[in-house]
Amino acid sequence: MALGRTWAVTLQGVGGQMVEVEADVGRGLPGVSIVGMGDGAVMQSRERMRAAVVNSGLTWPPGKVVLSLSPAAVPKRGSGFDLPLAIGTLTASGELPAAGFEGTLLMGELALDGRVRPVRGVLPAVLAARDAGLTRAIVPAANLAEARLVGGIDTAGAESLRMIAAWARQSGSLVAEAPRAVGGRADDGTDLAEVRGQEDCRRAVEVAAAGGHAMILRGAPGTGKTMLARRLPGLLPDLGEQEALEATAIHSVMGRLLGPDPLLRRPPFVAPHHSASAASLVGGGNNVPRPGAATLAHRGVLFLDECAEFSGRVLDSLRTLLEDGEVRIARRDELSVFPTRFQLVMAANDCPCGSARPVECSCTPDARRRYGRALTGPLRDRIDISARTLPLGSGLFAADEVEDSATVRARVAAARAAAAARWVAYPDAAGARANADVPGRVLRSATGLSRDALRQLNRALTHGVLSPRGVDRCLRIAWTIADLAGAEVPGEHHVAEAMVLRGED
Repeated sequence: MALGRTWAVTLQGVGGQMVEVEADVGRGLPGVSIVGMGDGAVMQSRERMRAAVVNSGLTWPPGKVVLSLSPAAVPKRGSGFDLPLAIGTLTASGELPAAGFEGTLLMGELALDGRVRPVRGVLPAVLAARDAGLTRAIVPAANLAEARLVGGIDTAGAESLRMIAAWARQSGSLVAEAPRAVGGRADDGTDLAEVRGQEDCRRAVEVAAAGGHAMILRGAPGTGKTMLARRLPGLLPDLGEQEALEATAIHSVMGRLLGPDPLLRRPPFVAPHHSASAASLVGGGNNVPRPGAATLAHRGVLFLDECAEFSGRVLDSLRTLLEDGEVRIARRDELSVFPTRFQLVMAANDCPCGSARPVECSCTPDARRRYGRALTGPLRDRIDISARTLPLGSGLFAADEVEDSATVRARVAAARAAAAARWVAYPDAAGARANADVPGRVLRSATGLSRDALRQLNRALTHGVLSPRGVDRCLRIAWTIADLAGAEVPGEHHVAEAMVLRGED
């Protein structure tokens, strides 16, 4: 047989595209040619796979080998093409039977001794193979637990090229067992009960968690801003099946999946340093666009501590992400789209010196103005909730019982369930996970809102206190407060509290 064919996947953004690998073994001077827009890692596989084949006790064809990656116009990247290129060559030369590899995705990097090393992006690759109709996927044994997250396709692991050859000749088997996934909530060791005092801010964090609202915490250093922000993910419900696969696929592409149970069941929490660039926060790169912190926080929380220290250009790059839920990065050869459905939480001091008492502040008025300049008006308008932490005084040692995360989480789950049941009746709100995801036109058309409840918003809009976007965001907060209270529709007091939480009182 002079022609062999296998299947591979190239990653585009956080998804995968099928690649047909064709191998032709013919007469001519010995050599290997790879065509089809492969990057440096793909081109270097010529040396790796030849050494792996020989060192595995297999025979490399003595003539000319031409390997084609189709579609040819799509860039191919990564060392995961080593295995499909090697198997395609061996089936074309007749060294291995081709029947066992029909409808099979192959993925893995080859060591010079024939070992199959783990690679990034196995989860999105197996998803793409299943959607394309393939029936089997052979991946590195170290990635098998990740591949097993995808249903509807047979998956097996390979530790070496020698093992695959024995399986193809029906004289051996592949790795069929993967570590069993362990369900349940992962405890990060934080609890809302550790936050003493700050009742207003605790309420603001609960409302933010129940509605998925963006929020900012202001106050002096040491008053609990970071503590509150880091406990917000513990109030959120577990990710659904589809959401968990989305988040896990992103972390797979970035090579951040660890442990025998790779599925992300809890909302991710990402906290970049304030020196982060726009590319590291939003995504980018010179030739190959890469996801940024906003994409890593997809279906979770993006926390910007000391947000006033961020560059204004970096913070403004979040504006369209908060509205669209995705970022589009264009390069010469392709357009990459990364999902960015995250909940934004920011924390900032009031001034550079961070004095807890205004009378002790040593900052000049000009320094205070410059300090908050990074938070522009358009960005602030997209932040739903603004809360301020206060000095505790003697409240730190108070013996009063405070609610823990489990108690608040139960209320948050009930409020989210009520919102999901309500908005499912509105076609324009399809897919909304929380009130923060509901379009403004749906909020304004929802029936049951009393004239007294809307009068405050109309007055604020008339006097320029609220923008039209601000009115929609106040409505979202009011619906969340009503859901937490078990009310059918927001009342006047719910709207009033929403305006206080937004900072428009």
